Amino acid sequence: MRMDVGLFQQQTTGLYMTKELRQAISLLQYSMTELTQYIQEQALENPLIELEENLPVDLLRTKKQGDDIDERNWESGYREQEVSPLDFVSSDRYNLHDHLLYQARFLNLDEQSYEALCYFILHVNGDGYLSEPVEKIIEELSIPEEEGETLLMVLQNMEPTGVGARNLQECLLLQLAKIKDRNILAEMIIENYLELLAEKRWKELSKELSVTLQEIQQVYDLIQTLQPRPGVNYTDDTPKYIQPDVTVEEMEGELVVLVNDDLLPRIQLNKQYQPLLDDKSSDANEYVRKKYDQVQWLLKNIKQRQMTLYQVTEAIVRHQKEFFYKGAEALRPLTLRQIAEEIDVHESTVSRVTTNKYMQSPRGLFELKYFFTTALSNGGTGETSTSYAKEVIKSLIEKEDKRKPFSDQKIVEALKSQHQIELSRRAVAKYRDEMKIPSSSKRKRFE
Repeated sequence: MRMDVGLFQQQTTGLYMTKELRQAISLLQYSMTELTQYIQEQALENPLIELEENLPVDLLRTKKQGDDIDERNWESGYREQEVSPLDFVSSDRYNLHDHLLYQARFLNLDEQSYEALCYFILHVNGDGYLSEPVEKIIEELSIPEEEGETLLMVLQNMEPTGVGARNLQECLLLQLAKIKDRNILAEMIIENYLELLAEKRWKELSKELSVTLQEIQQVYDLIQTLQPRPGVNYTDDTPKYIQPDVTVEEMEGELVVLVNDDLLPRIQLNKQYQPLLDDKSSDANEYVRKKYDQVQWLLKNIKQRQMTLYQVTEAIVRHQKEFFYKGAEALRPLTLRQIAEEIDVHESTVSRVTTNKYMQSPRGLFELKYFFTTALSNGGTGETSTSYAKEVIKSLIEKEDKRKPFSDQKIVEALKSQHQIELSRRAVAKYRDEMKIPSSSKRKRFE
């Protein structure tokens, strides 16, 4: 075998990921909110981009109907939009520490005790629990143990009820103590038998305390009304809102897909740079030309994204038309490959387009991924979807006798006899877990 060393020329073909291609792929994945943020970032980096206010004009719909866009009607249409009162709600968030410190100012404490209490408050985490052992906090403050325990009691008497607890048991007991009619049995169970109650070993608990199962059921129902995370309503996290990328409306008996272009900032070229763009002898011409090309690529990629989103959604609506009239029971099995072949794109493109994208429809708001389900056998009469099977399982459990809840095997039999859906017991347990429905032993009630 010859093994020569040398320099040789060879022509090969390969895939090269250009910057423009990466941008196009990224835009497909972005949700409406993410795409808006991306456009705003590009406007900061590119001086040729000028953003205008959003106008309620659906470009794809206008183009589909063959109508011309009347720019004179944009402003009047914009003014006719209703303004939501929520637009005027302050964006300032009031966190748990602020709430507790505000209460501390009105307590009759000397300066030293007030500062020590504030130190305790700053050791309360977002759920409302102390993040450090009391002994360590007292040691860091260099105060007597009795004074530290007193300050802890002051903290635990603040709102929300249960704040400042060291563990779940103490948190629940603090809340029970504030109830007008004290429940001694509930306090005893939480203090000594919380694990048995949580595991629903109620017969063992009934025998231990010499009480009926009905009384334990009442205690369990009472505990369900308590808040295990008292600080949860005082988070300073900014709420995340979902903006639908597409809307499906019924017009003259037909379902029409509208891409929500009006939610995106409108990109315009900054006319101040036009002379530099035309003057090829200018030193800045090359820079401006490069930025101009970036704008054109951005506009092209956004247009391609919106068109692909429209095509995918229209294909979904065409396949799942009955869903919009009858609900989940009419949801047909559908795969990404079916849509990809229908609109002549790669399966990965459909996956990107449907990820984190939402559809506003007459039946509510749905993620586009919701409409893709696998097929299940329904007794030889055809196929049904996993989504419909889940709805049926949920319905069966809601209607069951809670004193004798259905086991997974009973649900399997009911699905086959009543709905002609064939599932294994393991599949029923899997779907039940996905819907966060507990097992039959944990759904059982004794009254």
